[in-house]
Amino acid sequence: MKLWDKGFSTDKKIDLFTVGNDRELDLVLAKYDVIGSLAHARMLHKIGLLTSIEMDKLEKELAQITRMIEDGNFVIEDEFEDVHSKVEFMLTQKLGDTGKKIHTARSRNDQVLVDVHLYLRAEIKEISAMMQGFFDLLIELAETHKETLLPGYTHFQVAMPSSFGMWFSAYAESLIDDVYMLNAAYQIVDQNPLGSAAGYGSSFPIDRDHTTAEMGFSDLKVNSVAAQMSRGKTERSTAFAMSSVAGTLSKFAMDICLYMSQNFGFVSFPDELTTGSSIMPHKKNPDVFELIRGKCNKVQSLPYELTLIINNLPSGYHRDLQLLKEGLIPGIQALKSCLEMFTFSLSSIQVNRNITDQKIYDYLFTVEEVNKLVQEGTPFRDAYKIVGEKVVEGNFMPDKEVVHSHIGSIGNLGLDRIKAKMEKANGLIHS
Repeated sequence: MKLWDKGFSTDKKIDLFTVGNDRELDLVLAKYDVIGSLAHARMLHKIGLLTSIEMDKLEKELAQITRMIEDGNFVIEDEFEDVHSKVEFMLTQKLGDTGKKIHTARSRNDQVLVDVHLYLRAEIKEISAMMQGFFDLLIELAETHKETLLPGYTHFQVAMPSSFGMWFSAYAESLIDDVYMLNAAYQIVDQNPLGSAAGYGSSFPIDRDHTTAEMGFSDLKVNSVAAQMSRGKTERSTAFAMSSVAGTLSKFAMDICLYMSQNFGFVSFPDELTTGSSIMPHKKNPDVFELIRGKCNKVQSLPYELTLIINNLPSGYHRDLQLLKEGLIPGIQALKSCLEMFTFSLSSIQVNRNITDQKIYDYLFTVEEVNKLVQEGTPFRDAYKIVGEKVVEGNFMPDKEVVHSHIGSIGNLGLDRIKAKMEKANGLIHS
């Protein structure tokens, strides 16, 4: 069944090429298509295009379809082009002409738009909730390990003392920036596009404010053409926010892969969280974090993939837009799986508490020595030269007691302030 069927068949090759894997992807959107259909039907009833009896029957059948979706029994067979045609067929099969009426004053383009907005709104909320769990773990680890020193590097050279508390809380605060990006994407998707029809509105006296309230959108995409033009822009905005999250996870995963190596030996994990080699019995490979790194780097390519699909398309609907789902939906699932696995694995991290006892890290403390001389009255440039000469001559003896007091330093991580920032940022999505 095709919603545009005019009584003649399409060549099978054309059908396979144009439909692609839409049926599979549309299963993810199915429950949102029912939500949109229910809101649209209630609006049609409000303006007198559906009777109360018809509305009651539609509500019951849509509820039945929802249960099928939730139970995993909803299928889009090959004879159906997409979720929209399957849902309308099921309604028509059960209710006859009443089922046919549900497409009044809307287009399939309209349905895709609202499905995607509803889907992305729900997924952004879920991603932000998962990020909150990850953030909470990082703050907990920062508090637990705040006294344990960790070498800091610049240019891959030993630089200055850091701490595990600073390392964990740095990534915690970095997640807040990612939540800001998600907030922006959420504001874009939290607008109701339903009622734009094929992109130019309808001659029916539809009530778009009613459907906005029915679906819980905070605002209406007012202009019908603007609503249609949001297709692609909405997905790309969400992809940029996802890319921001993925960038943080990828960098963190790289740190862990580096720190797990024997050359560093800063952290380790239980055997059950690592993998071995087929020929080297000593290996404990960080496969989970390598895959997180790879998957997140792939997610970071998504905004550019979507940009190239929609780039220079004029206003109005174009079939190119169908391809947006092929990258976006799997990308969302990949990002969520990375968040889940990172949180699960990181909870078992084992920290080396004696790293800076090794002589190779003595030079971490040269800046501390310079600052100590300055505080005793030596001009900074002279203090720098004094310590530099000791390093060159091999006479530098580090004092490994580090005293930092300013906010955001080793001795004053400001975890409460970081937690307050996250609470405020995440509250915008979940309010």
